[in-house]
Amino acid sequence: MAHVLMPEPDGRILGRRVEIIAALEAVAGPGNVISDPAETIAYECDALSAYHCPPLAVVLPRSTQEVADVLKTCLRLGVPVVPRGSGTSLAGGALPTADSIVIGVSRLNKVLETDFPNRFIRVQSGMTNLSVSQSVEAEGFFYAPDPSSQLACAIAGNIAMNSGGAHCLKYGVTTNNLMGVTLVTMDGEIVEIGGAHCDPAGYDLLGVICGSEGQFGIVTEAVLRILRKPEGARPILMGFDSNEVAGECVADIIKAGVLPVAMEFMDKPAIIACENFAHAGYPTDVEALLIVEVEGSPAEIAEQLAQIREVAQRHSPKVMRESESAMQSDLIWKGRKAAFGAMGQMADYMCMDGTIPTSQLPFVLKRMQEMSKEYGLGVANVFHAGDGNLHPLILYNANKPGDQEKCEAFGSDILKLCVEVGGCLTGEHGVGIEKRDLMTVQYNEADLEAQMRVKDVFDPAWLLNPAKVFPMAVSHSRRMRNSQGEAA
Repeated sequence: MAHVLMPEPDGRILGRRVEIIAALEAVAGPGNVISDPAETIAYECDALSAYHCPPLAVVLPRSTQEVADVLKTCLRLGVPVVPRGSGTSLAGGALPTADSIVIGVSRLNKVLETDFPNRFIRVQSGMTNLSVSQSVEAEGFFYAPDPSSQLACAIAGNIAMNSGGAHCLKYGVTTNNLMGVTLVTMDGEIVEIGGAHCDPAGYDLLGVICGSEGQFGIVTEAVLRILRKPEGARPILMGFDSNEVAGECVADIIKAGVLPVAMEFMDKPAIIACENFAHAGYPTDVEALLIVEVEGSPAEIAEQLAQIREVAQRHSPKVMRESESAMQSDLIWKGRKAAFGAMGQMADYMCMDGTIPTSQLPFVLKRMQEMSKEYGLGVANVFHAGDGNLHPLILYNANKPGDQEKCEAFGSDILKLCVEVGGCLTGEHGVGIEKRDLMTVQYNEADLEAQMRVKDVFDPAWLLNPAKVFPMAVSHSRRMRNSQGEAA
């Protein structure tokens, strides 16, 4: 993850700023276009706030048709477009360029249809993740994906990055709970992909769209699978004397055939930060903490917890504590959900996102501690242990010259390690700008060419979400080549 560079803005576009804004206001309405530089600053970055650049303008459409009209206008004028959900991306997925238009979906925030017998809900993509579950909870249903940012993150961004969350071990990530989308392509065509049925015919275009990071179009509506709430759920806390032993316990629980609904890992820096912030009752005299939650009927919960205790005892836990009430369960999860905010009180940090086989957890955790000493930077670990989705938080001082570059190099080495042990660059945060120049670590030239050909089909002019996902030099040359071809 080398120091992030963005392409130089196109002076021809900047020189037509007044014309472009007038054209956008004509199709979206003046009240839906933000062009005052003092106001566009609010959209200059996402949650990867180390990098920022105010866009040329921001458009907040109120309908799918308005999105289509804005995209047609941008294509006609040759203006790059950056799709934006709620701006919670940790990989710079919504970072603008100075010559781009941000199209935000925050005003597309309605439930359009709910079908409990067939277990789906159709929503506009600006709805927050948590609000989807809240809209169906009175009927005993919920939406399974639950990112830590679920209070704020939008369904649009969940789809763009294929987000997961603590309960992904049992219920999967966004792609496993997404049934259909309404997609607007760069030329303004409105396309329905998938829908309210289990297995759509033809090519798996839904699988292509989910996780595409705004490279192919803007999702304005989504059909989501909703599930019946389980009869009950209960977490258990387990503290260990080392990260490696906790990692071995995770691997052994999975090997034993137990399928918890969630299995979360925290090391000592994360434990202390979360306890000081949320007062969740976490033990602070252990080196690593596991939160394992099971669900089902009382008998099922008891049987699963007995199996987990049996496996854990082989690793000599220092603490093993089962929740005995709803209040205790809420506190346990309050601490985990507050982890990123809690760490922010201690230091500046960058949150990484890589995935490894669970059998490699002990080795990778040990190697990260060695890297921490080599770089002279602290690292706190809080992640989804059950599916090997790591979220190391590298601590640094943003005001100390060279610290950010050192942090990025450390992060690069962690992600390379993930690939080396048989994992991949990302689990749920996406590639964005953060990992785009590491794509060659996981993919060869032919792999990247195949991916870029798909983008050629959906976005021939390469105007959607510029400088993301693909190595910048490659994507920039592709855009120049394609735009020259169109001009010819």
